[in-house]
Amino acid sequence: MSSNTSAPPAAQQREVFSNRTVFILAAMGSAIGLGNIWRFPYVAYENGGGAFMIPYLIALLTAGLPLLMLDYAVGHRYRASAPLSYRRLHPKAEFLGWWQLCICFVIAAYYAVIIAWAGSYTIFSVTKAWGDDPEGFFMGQYLQVADTVAPSFDFVPQVLLGLALVWVILLVVMALGVQRGIGRFNVVFIPLLVVMFAVMVVMALTLDGAGAGLNALFTPDWSALGNSAVWMAAYGQIFFSLSVGFGIMVTYASYLKRRSDLTSTALVVGFANSSFEILAGIGVFAALGFMATASGAEVSEVVSGGIGLAFIAFPTIISEAPMGALLGVLFFGALTFAGFTSLISIVEVIIAGVQDKLGLGRLAGTIAVVVPLAVASLLLFPTTTGLNLLDVTDAFVNNFGIMAASLAAVITLSAGLTALPGLRDHLNAVSAFKVGRTWMIFIGGVAVVVLGYSIIGQITTVLSEGYGGFPTWFVVTFGWGMAISLVVISLIVSKIPWSKRSRGAQSSPALAVLDPGLDQKYLSTGVTPTITSSVVRDGTPWHDPHEHRERASEPWVESDDARTNAVEEGTR
Repeated sequence: MSSNTSAPPAAQQREVFSNRTVFILAAMGSAIGLGNIWRFPYVAYENGGGAFMIPYLIALLTAGLPLLMLDYAVGHRYRASAPLSYRRLHPKAEFLGWWQLCICFVIAAYYAVIIAWAGSYTIFSVTKAWGDDPEGFFMGQYLQVADTVAPSFDFVPQVLLGLALVWVILLVVMALGVQRGIGRFNVVFIPLLVVMFAVMVVMALTLDGAGAGLNALFTPDWSALGNSAVWMAAYGQIFFSLSVGFGIMVTYASYLKRRSDLTSTALVVGFANSSFEILAGIGVFAALGFMATASGAEVSEVVSGGIGLAFIAFPTIISEAPMGALLGVLFFGALTFAGFTSLISIVEVIIAGVQDKLGLGRLAGTIAVVVPLAVASLLLFPTTTGLNLLDVTDAFVNNFGIMAASLAAVITLSAGLTALPGLRDHLNAVSAFKVGRTWMIFIGGVAVVVLGYSIIGQITTVLSEGYGGFPTWFVVTFGWGMAISLVVISLIVSKIPWSKRSRGAQSSPALAVLDPGLDQKYLSTGVTPTITSSVVRDGTPWHDPHEHRERASEPWVESDDARTNAVEEGTR
């Protein structure tokens, strides 16, 4: 089969981050999000306090960093969006990329409204608009939460306007491209975020009772180390906070220059993310200690996490603390920036996938994604019933979307396609810090066990207890229904042929992985006799100036479509 018969489009110059620092800041922007600020402190407190740091560090080293490096390897080696990167790795793996893309679509739709809340509360902090009843203000006056559960189109004007503004700003940033938009935004706002939050932490540490809060957080409960739930909580926190498993780091790594130290970059991003989480824990619990002291209560009585911490507990602290207005602006401003940098990375997964599939330019691809995504978000979440929908959607897309997709990807790459040796070799070919058999064991062993155990536990709990007291029909429709529909949609889209104008019709910058089971027909008739052949997966970096000429002699890699036919039909 010759590429001359189909005349694929000329290769477009792929956007890249200008340097490694920009990429690191962008990756940190993705990793440092709302969960670092309002989830980690509560999870650590509930799971052994200071003792939690031991399983947390082990989870980082045995699952977080290995999975982060895996995402980097796939994106950097195949230099495309998540769907196309997995397709170039092997055609049967393409659905994994679309599954991750669909997950990002759902997350982006509701994540944006939380950013809108944080932006509004940044302004509210100046006048302490919530008055003496932060909970009543948030649930009643601001969100106007209805008593009914069923979705409605009863819009809340102030939330609607704030959410619309978030989408307009996002559209501008994304339209500017990878370096001028995503890169420059993160270069400015990630350092600003860290400075703002550091100042907030220093202010919190000066409050009366701050020591009591820190004691509550860091006093170790060593007995917790014998509880498997504590270890699962540690792995879950690391997994979600590093943005692994749902296409973000695959996409971002594809924008790296051809000579980029992947493993060292992963170490920097991973430890920077964890450092920020610990900083967040210090600031949050120092403030909660002040709140407990001021009210004459124990810290355990005022501890909360998630939305309750951010929009109910912290406004209470701000109302009572010296220089509370400044404390509020810093806290909610940091929350807004952290959320927005994460939203950028989530939406970029979708834009990159659509661009590759349809052969669109940057502006057209951005409009094609952001406009319908914004419409869906504006119709569903700034309503009086939006909080209920957000709650269920968030729980199921995380527990049965991200985790399930990640488990499927890890099993496919490790056991299904035996792709880990080739990806390991690619990491080592471009990186100073080398990985080996231990890295593969962590991915194919530890990650599989942890993800599988967590998913089974979550399914068992929800099936036996329901979720959040919501009606069964609501959970089935917007929880289970949404999670299952993402899988179905990804399988359908992966079967749609790539057009001649798409990037899928262009030559892959790296060889596919041929599996001795799935590709036996090709292997028995093609020029590559065994899966261990250096031609198939020798880990040769694709920046080798001789590689393209050498690969041109192998007809099955002339184009992505040609390779697909060769693998699936066993023809040359």
